[in-house]
Amino acid sequence: MDRLLARRPARRGLMLAAEALRCRHRRLCASAASELYDVVIVGSGMVGAGLAAALGASPLTDRLRVAVLDQKTPEDKLASSLSPIPEMRVSTLTPASIQLLEKTGAWDRILPPSCASFSHMQVWDYSGAGCLRWSAADIQRDTMGAIIENGVLQSAFLAVARERAGVECIMPATVKALVQAPYAREPGSNSANPSSILRLEDGRLLRARLVVGADGAHSNIRQMSDIRTVGWEYDQRGLVATVRVSFPTDTAWQRFLPTGPVALLPVRAGFCNVVWSTTPPMARQLEKAPLDKVALAINEAFHGGPSNDPPSPVASMLEKAGQEPSMFCSPPAVVEIVGGPPRSFPLKLMHAGSYVRPRLALVGDAAHVVHPLAGQGVNLGLGDVQQLAEALAAAVETGQDIGDLHLLQTTYEQPRLKANLAMMAALDALKRAFGVQSELFAQMRNLGLDVLNAAKPIKNRVMQYAMGL
Repeated sequence: MDRLLARRPARRGLMLAAEALRCRHRRLCASAASELYDVVIVGSGMVGAGLAAALGASPLTDRLRVAVLDQKTPEDKLASSLSPIPEMRVSTLTPASIQLLEKTGAWDRILPPSCASFSHMQVWDYSGAGCLRWSAADIQRDTMGAIIENGVLQSAFLAVARERAGVECIMPATVKALVQAPYAREPGSNSANPSSILRLEDGRLLRARLVVGADGAHSNIRQMSDIRTVGWEYDQRGLVATVRVSFPTDTAWQRFLPTGPVALLPVRAGFCNVVWSTTPPMARQLEKAPLDKVALAINEAFHGGPSNDPPSPVASMLEKAGQEPSMFCSPPAVVEIVGGPPRSFPLKLMHAGSYVRPRLALVGDAAHVVHPLAGQGVNLGLGDVQQLAEALAAAVETGQDIGDLHLLQTTYEQPRLKANLAMMAALDALKRAFGVQSELFAQMRNLGLDVLNAAKPIKNRVMQYAMGL
């Protein structure tokens, strides 16, 4: 009995807090009646802009009133205003992501020469002669994907979104407060509260049937919604630079060094992009070093250390058996750093405890952050976009509430959790496997690379998974 009595004040406090929240919600709704949107997307980056474009492209959702908010107004990076030298931050798009661009109409705005496709990929280890080489022709495709500057992809999505009558871009705009629709129902009502409220820095109030947090790894929307995250720092920084190379290439190159992987990716106009995951002291040292010294360091990272010639034992056995192994190829040399000194950013893994709340969904880096070693970050975000857009289209078609929690959980969160967690686990395991530098483990790792390279059906299936096929 004493325990029951002790609980009553706590319950009464919760009831009073809930009632205060409902009253505040009603006051805000009354003062913001002219600012009702179906979907408010906070963040106009590649993923947020992609969702706006996807909603505008579907005949089921093109009549929704959509607002896209961002603290800054993005620059136009389409072909008419491209700089001669590609920017440093790029993304690798899989065929699955390219299909989304095609559906929205954004792909027509960034076809080559605004981006670069690649048909081969080579992965090898610093500690031995093991090598894994993929080719799009092995699965009857012309390319494995495309590499595009982040600003160009964002501009393409925003351009097609702005052409849709129902999409409004409110920039610059800063969200200062989010009041979510209370979980409880209004007294005497058979329906849940109709909207959430966003208060902007300029005092403007927006009501939304669904708020989408697409505002990055440090998402304010996620924090305002009290959604916690799990994850860890990798004690690495990702160094990026644009470089001129000794010969054109249609191969994505990646070598695993003792300090982390380094990648050389073909971008437009014959240039390449370097993404080097390394220790924080080395990243800062390279950021401050003369550009010719940086070029030398990158060349040493790709061409120094143990040689891959002669070929590994597994490759030699395949050759003796009359089978043609996928032989190691040497990447182009870096001639010079262009477009400014390299920059770096911290690397981590992060995952939100939940992607949804009533009238709220998180997409892209607001929901999950991965290591860049396989270039999957933006592809996971665009996978979120595709799933959420399809979920909202199905809700509209069947007359359901697009902000309903159960609908968001079953048609968006659950399928994306399965896909994202599987990829995150694979990338984290890959990063840790190549991080072990004991001689025995390195020998086993290189043997594994050669065995997988020789097992074409398995190798091709791995390639198809990475490509989203």
